[in-house]
Amino acid sequence: MAHYSRIAKVVIDAPPAGHQRELAFWQSACGVPLAQGVKFPEYHGAELPGQRLGLLVQRLTDGPARMHLDVHTDDLDAEVARLERLGAERVEQVATWWVMRDPAGMLFCVVAEEPGVLSDGNAQRWD
Repeated sequence: MAHYSRIAKVVIDAPPAGHQRELAFWQSACGVPLAQGVKFPEYHGAELPGQRLGLLVQRLTDGPARMHLDVHTDDLDAEVARLERLGAERVEQVATWWVMRDPAGMLFCVVAEEPGVLSDGNAQRWD
């Protein structure tokens, strides 16, 4: 069955000690307030003006500072399977998304999008 996906967010992962400084920097650098998530308060984010891309600053519980991409999809199982065929590996499921590792070892997430949000106009269709 066909599904859609797209790279939707750049996520800056900041350790607790530097999170506030990182958040302030990226809000100023982008000129956009990054609102704190309600369901997941460790995230602050916004859509970037003039872009189809969002920015999140995530407060890590541990680990080094890094960045990762979020792939949004309307069929989580199909997109994870497609990326596995390309060489990605599942790391862990968190809430409703998968943390994965690409062939070079970099982490990224595959996130379920609300039905009807993705289309030929804003995402890639996979048959």
